[in-house]
Amino acid sequence: MRELIDRTLHAFTARATLGLSPTALALAFADWGMHLAASPGKQASLAVLALEMRRQWLRYAAELGAHALRADRTPCPDCVAPTPNDRRFSAAQWQQFPFNLLAQRFLLFERLTAAAAHDVRGVSPHHEQVVAFMARQWLDMLSPGNFFWTNPEVLERTVSSGGNNLAQGLRNWIEDAQRALDKRPPAGVEQFRPGHEVAATPGEVVLRNRLMELIQYSPTTPTVQAEPVLIVPAWIMKYYILDLSPHNSLVKFLVDRGHTVFMLSWKNPGPDERDLGMDDYLRLGPFAALDAVTSILPGRKVHATGYCLGGTLLSIAAAALARRGDERLASVSLFAAQTDFTEAGELSLFIDESQLSFLEDLMWSQGYLDTTQMAGTFQMLRSSDLIWSRMMRDYLMGERAPMNDLMAWNADATRMPYRMHSEYLHKLYLRNALAEGHYAVDGRPVAVENVSTPWFVVGTETDHVAPWKSVYKIHLLADSEVTFVLTSGGHNAGIVSEPGHPHRHYRWAVHPGGRPYTDPAHWVRVAQAEEGSWWPRWEQWLVAKGSGQQVAPPACGSVDYPPIADAPGEYVLQR
Repeated sequence: MRELIDRTLHAFTARATLGLSPTALALAFADWGMHLAASPGKQASLAVLALEMRRQWLRYAAELGAHALRADRTPCPDCVAPTPNDRRFSAAQWQQFPFNLLAQRFLLFERLTAAAAHDVRGVSPHHEQVVAFMARQWLDMLSPGNFFWTNPEVLERTVSSGGNNLAQGLRNWIEDAQRALDKRPPAGVEQFRPGHEVAATPGEVVLRNRLMELIQYSPTTPTVQAEPVLIVPAWIMKYYILDLSPHNSLVKFLVDRGHTVFMLSWKNPGPDERDLGMDDYLRLGPFAALDAVTSILPGRKVHATGYCLGGTLLSIAAAALARRGDERLASVSLFAAQTDFTEAGELSLFIDESQLSFLEDLMWSQGYLDTTQMAGTFQMLRSSDLIWSRMMRDYLMGERAPMNDLMAWNADATRMPYRMHSEYLHKLYLRNALAEGHYAVDGRPVAVENVSTPWFVVGTETDHVAPWKSVYKIHLLADSEVTFVLTSGGHNAGIVSEPGHPHRHYRWAVHPGGRPYTDPAHWVRVAQAEEGSWWPRWEQWLVAKGSGQQVAPPACGSVDYPPIADAPGEYVLQR
């Protein structure tokens, strides 16, 4: 009863705090605050920096005044430049007085806040990162671009439209609020229906179990490569990020180039699946799918591919197969997937014992982690772009960004079972069990270094979920050949990188097994730079790592695995 009371209270509190542990945050700020209070040297350096920044800003203001007196229209040099990815003040209106003063003052204060949060002697690195992250959240919220009277773009639009932008913004807000109350997806998502506009590559569901459907896609070429491709997507979202619209579908790209492709489509779990764990996802996911593929295509090795969480699960599966002496895999490909979690990016800020116990009680109370709770966490990683800039455009400018297939997919999230997500966070994020050799499958530890097949691993330059230097750590674990690709874009857009997409580039290099380790900074200098999409290079790699044999296209399914339904199946339609 005592435990029930505690967990119920924690779950109630977690709903009000968006899953963030107040204790974890308080500990981080207490650690930082007490060490800063005991560091007069750091305080003095911050005071000097604040005075220097004030001097820079006043000099900038004086230069603006001098330009105005001379009627000089050339812009004054900024006293501080925004980061390359910061587009909040990029519009020409922000170069006008007094808005340029506001923008420069805000950017200077951001620099001062970052200096205060970092490099305080004695503060634990985790607490330092938490403090810096939370400070950035507050500053992102208080940016002058988020308010009517301090945003020149909004003021100009209001004057030119006679206030119609505010009226339209109110309508947008009412529509969004109503959709949120009704638990409906954002406006425009209905234009991208799985099985119609997206997830439309023809195929058949050849296996359905408690956790996933296995889709076999129909061939489109007279012959196919002998080795099929089995793709394990993340279960945090629907599988069809790899089968979006026909023009940017990775599945269609492979099928049209003569590959037999299988894809897992994960079930959207509910309260009934609360006690399914990582072992269940492994057994009913990659292992069950591999058994089906090798039964449908007997005697053929399989190119196994995993994306995000699915890639981590596939790495565990490949290591377990290697320990058993199972040689059914021809290769392993990982897209934005981590095997070592020591540098797992800002998501790791939400991973400590206090935070996990808090999150566990939230999941325990409902049996799963809800989609809105996950979405809030991911939005916080890029709050400036995903929350505040969007609110400014939608509600103050009265604009709506046109919906596209990737945005519609991003709104089609899935839940995660209580037990599985708890085990995933504890074993991988908190304890780094796979990289440290104590992740157990069937009661015995598995090791990535036992996998003898070649690896093709893709990281993306601006990934906030699986930072590319974290993905790159596969070089420290794998003993076999690793082909590593670093591509432009982020966690999703960098993977959906179809040929012909403008402004795409990537770097790649092959690291043979048994050679000395190359650190990421040196790798960037020596890797070969290419323009365009990395998809063709991966497809050529698949052919090179196979037998090279061309065979007649197989029928969908077999006697043991007869087709059950047309693709995309039933699980992808679950809300």
